[in-house]
Amino acid sequence: MNQGIELAYIGDPIWIGPLLGDESRNDQLGDASADAIDRQLEVKRALLAELRSIDRSKFSQLDHTDADLLLFQWESDLRMAEFKGWQMPVTSISGPQVWLPQLGDQVVMQTSKHQQDYLVRLKRVPILIGDHIDNMRQGIIEGRVPPRVVVESTVAQAMDQASAKIRADSTSSPFYSPFIELDLNDPLSIEAQEIIAERIVPVYQELAIFLQNEYLPACRETIGAAQGIDGIESYNAEIGTHTTLPELNAQDIHRIGLSEVSRIKSEMMTIINSRDWSFLSSKKTSEDRFAAFIEYLRTDDQFYYTDPDDLLNGYKAISKTIDGELPKLFRVLPSLPYGVKPLPAFSAESAPTAYYYPGSFEIGRSGYFMANLSLLDQRPKYEMIALTLHEAMPGHHLQIALAQEIPNQHPIRKTMGFTGYVEGWGLYSEKLGLEMGEGENGLFNDPFDNFGRLNFEMWRAMRLVVDTGMHSKGWTREQAVEFMRSNSALSEHNIEAEINRYIGWPGQATGYKIGELKILELREQAESALGDGFDIRAFHEVVLGDGAIPLPVLEQKISRWIIHQLDQ
Repeated sequence: MNQGIELAYIGDPIWIGPLLGDESRNDQLGDASADAIDRQLEVKRALLAELRSIDRSKFSQLDHTDADLLLFQWESDLRMAEFKGWQMPVTSISGPQVWLPQLGDQVVMQTSKHQQDYLVRLKRVPILIGDHIDNMRQGIIEGRVPPRVVVESTVAQAMDQASAKIRADSTSSPFYSPFIELDLNDPLSIEAQEIIAERIVPVYQELAIFLQNEYLPACRETIGAAQGIDGIESYNAEIGTHTTLPELNAQDIHRIGLSEVSRIKSEMMTIINSRDWSFLSSKKTSEDRFAAFIEYLRTDDQFYYTDPDDLLNGYKAISKTIDGELPKLFRVLPSLPYGVKPLPAFSAESAPTAYYYPGSFEIGRSGYFMANLSLLDQRPKYEMIALTLHEAMPGHHLQIALAQEIPNQHPIRKTMGFTGYVEGWGLYSEKLGLEMGEGENGLFNDPFDNFGRLNFEMWRAMRLVVDTGMHSKGWTREQAVEFMRSNSALSEHNIEAEINRYIGWPGQATGYKIGELKILELREQAESALGDGFDIRAFHEVVLGDGAIPLPVLEQKISRWIIHQLDQ
């Protein structure tokens, strides 16, 4: 997933300016107050009206693209603003108890000015958290609260930043991490310790108490977005925003999901039936064979590491193997390198399997594939190739780093990330492993790895079903868990964590599969139209050439490219 690249939202602690070469607000945190949100929305309304009124007859093609993207983004932002999502900023995977403690790993720290700016930011942490608490209180008054199940773990997450260890030693706080190499008597170190002890620890205690005593009791027991105060309209709006296809509604997504689950399960059964597996000898029906195969994958020790470092090194080795295959499919690769690092321990157990964090030459930081090294018996080896393809290369790192390096583009384009495109590309990248390496199935020649690839694709197909099931059809959490358990080899922990994520982030999970299907559809159209003239590297160059764009814009772009190729 790409939660790490969801940078530009109101109240975000990570000012995106450094990615654009702008350090003018390095000493600030996002302003999450209700007044600031109202002001920003008014600015967007004014800008949108101005953009709509501009005579575009003399625009270049690049200008038209920039204008269309801004129209789409601002219209989407204003449509979603009707449902006041800022009144529900906290879930197990988001909120100031998750992202703020990672601030030290995200900011630029190359000069004494950077260090001073960071200290000013730390002083403002209580203000930002206080604004979020105010917004949640207003949400309680208006009846706009999240499901209780996605908030329960946030109390412990908040208290992690006010733990006995941190109270005894401020240098053990993740907020102190940029100064870890300093002498404890250094003035910067002393000031950082004082800010953590006197401001940050108390405000996280306050947040934990608020969540426990006020917020959790007010949260609703229902889990569906349609069961919230804003109803099905809010959920369909989320679907339109994340897929970038507003014409699709919950019913459409559910139907597509069921179709994809059926197709992928058939391919899984082909692998299961391809050999006389000894552990399946007594199983006769397809249902029994599938269940037994899944149980084998979930429980056999050969599929799991016992040392976190071995898992991390395994990802690194896979990454280097993939890197060597990329020129077969891409003639333009990013200059920015990437690394592989573990997710922070304080958030790992409730976090997804991996994230991608973007880097930038402007801020002197590589991109990073962040791997979850907790709960090793829930992190199977057969998923590792597909996960690396998605999060690193040719998935998120290739796409996002290339977008940053596009010449002559407006700087704001570097900050855009449409879920349907970005995550659709990530899922499409997993399938590209079939076209790398040697043999019929490329990097997936091992049948367990190939099953793992299908398992990951099934995961995204099931999302369409369970996300719409819970948020629009009244499914219970238990129904959603059972659907994923019976149709995939996903670990129990991952299923539980994923379901909680879907409950707390309605519609986002639908963008992956819908985006991948659109990219595959466009590739099939190009291959059919161009025949022997189809060049996969040229196709990928066109798909990636303008950075993240809504899927309808991508479709128009590919259609123009096909026509141009036929005319040559």
